[in-house]
Amino acid sequence: MTAEQKKRRPATGGAVLRERVTEAITKAAFAELAEVGYARLSMEAVTRRADVGKAALYRRWPSKQAMITELVRNKVTETLPHTPATGDLQADLLQLLTAYRAQLANPLLALIGAELLAESRRDSTLARMLHTEVAAPRRRAAHTILQSAIDRGELPPTLDMELATDLLIAPLAFRMVILDERSDDDDYLETLTAATLAALKAAVRRH
Repeated sequence: MTAEQKKRRPATGGAVLRERVTEAITKAAFAELAEVGYARLSMEAVTRRADVGKAALYRRWPSKQAMITELVRNKVTETLPHTPATGDLQADLLQLLTAYRAQLANPLLALIGAELLAESRRDSTLARMLHTEVAAPRRRAAHTILQSAIDRGELPPTLDMELATDLLIAPLAFRMVILDERSDDDDYLETLTAATLAALKAAVRRH
């Protein structure tokens, strides 16, 4: 049997069962995290909510930290927005902010995100994971958009890339995660896009 045939071979009953158990654990872990927070979350509570034995968890992860880190990493990877490439900076910004708003509007993800952000101040492993898996991919997407705009002459070559990236991401995240405002109004998003565009043109390195 070739490697390609092996890939196409349907999963066995055991594999399907393991996948279902993992899905049940994932759902239970996120629900527990949202309900009680990271500090109070326990492996035992997850097993009860998922209706699985402790061995099912410990075969997959040696600790709560390892479990949450992997599950969050997987969820973030699934929800990474594509990087807009319309050929116009304002259109790219609007698409990017629209995608971010959709993610931040998910009540469960927003609650979990705020909880993990707070806990990361006390847990260096979580802090590294959030930086590597959550912040870094979104900052790379912003860098790509900004560099394309520089190449097209829409932004100056002296643009302060880090400050510009902050301007793209921080205002909407602060409004929705910290202030708990949903920002459903499209007029708000269009105004934010226009304001961000104006700010980007002034975000140049002074030296």
